[in-house]
Amino acid sequence: MENKEKIALYLNAIYQNTKTAMQSIEDIITKTDDKKLIEELSKEQDEYSCLSRECVNFAKAEKIEEIKDNNWLEKAKLWSSVNMSTMMDKSTRKIAELMLIGTFMGIITCIKDKDDHKGVSTELDEIIDKLYNFERNNIDRLLPFLTSK
Repeated sequence: MENKEKIALYLNAIYQNTKTAMQSIEDIITKTDDKKLIEELSKEQDEYSCLSRECVNFAKAEKIEEIKDNNWLEKAKLWSSVNMSTMMDKSTRKIAELMLIGTFMGIITCIKDKDDHKGVSTELDEIIDKLYNFERNNIDRLLPFLTSK
């Protein structure tokens, strides 16, 4: 496989991780009335958006046209999962739990993607490290919401 193809695969993995997080927040933020949680999720969404833009800018700089969002099936599965999980329980605790699960999944994805693409691009390693560290910090900010009712 050509190096540009490897870079494109790595870039798409990072981009899709950020897009999944953004969609998750978009799907779940309307389920809560907790102002502090809404504020936290909005801040997270803004940062994921910035990281997503970094991916897009990297693609433009490297003349990579294959950057892709998640497919409609993945989006539908995520939307369905959020709606099923909050159908009976829209408490702050439940919303925080769902966001924490998604955040842990994002962290796992970062670790696996970085390992799968070792030596492909130091610039993309820097972006995925930012994403990883951001998600680690999100855990600390979301955990207190588990004790909210």
